[in-house]
Amino acid sequence: MASGLALPYVTSATTSVTRQAPGEAGSRPQAAAKPVRWAADAVATMREGARVRLDYTAQSLWRVDRMIDELRQEGTPAAAVESVLRGFGAYAGEVIVRQTGAEWWVSGGDHWVRTPDGRLWDPVEEATRCFTGDGSLRLLCRDATAGGRG
Repeated sequence: MASGLALPYVTSATTSVTRQAPGEAGSRPQAAAKPVRWAADAVATMREGARVRLDYTAQSLWRVDRMIDELRQEGTPAAAVESVLRGFGAYAGEVIVRQTGAEWWVSGGDHWVRTPDGRLWDPVEEATRCFTGDGSLRLLCRDATAGGRG
């Protein structure tokens, strides 16, 4: 991948164009900095607060989906869990990155995961859809990793 080039990609979920963020931070693209931190914060919060172990495996996303479902069933206002959902989405994105060799991309403040097959995924938005009862981080990971193996 050539650093500094803006390469357009059209997502399958939207008609908007996403561009690669130029520059790198260490061995990972600069776009990874925030979502990696959000994911790590979610892992630490769940370990310390809820005593739930998240280990960056696809199986752990079952627990995350259940926790989001519990928040919804308790009637928690969406605004109150916005950062939690962002952390859970970033965590799911990191599971995909680690399993497929995907990369984080950023465009207009939104963070996407680009799998090696060129598809773009929005795990942070998927976490929000989970909260409304219309999504699943586990299924998103399943779909993203199935394409990344081919």
